[in-house]
Amino acid sequence: MTNTFQRNALDISYNGWENYETWNVALWINNDEGLYNLAQEAGDYEAFAECMVDLFNTPCTPDGVRYTDPAVNVIQINSDVFDF
Repeated sequence: MTNTFQRNALDISYNGWENYETWNVALWINNDEGLYNLAQEAGDYEAFAECMVDLFNTPCTPDGVRYTDPAVNVIQINSDVFDF
């Protein structure tokens, strides 16, 4: 069994992401080739989320996080996935 410890008491992030929702969305986009390609075609996270919800009727990641969840840090996703 492996233990993970928080290195900095001021670090309230989730695996380097602002929160679980942002981490989960980024995880799926960055590790699923189809989602990644769609995200690149969309151009930014807002357009990607709109495609997932409106065009593909897939409002959530496979883990149940809604793409339009207000907790998702769109700026951080755009910065990581879309290189803005």
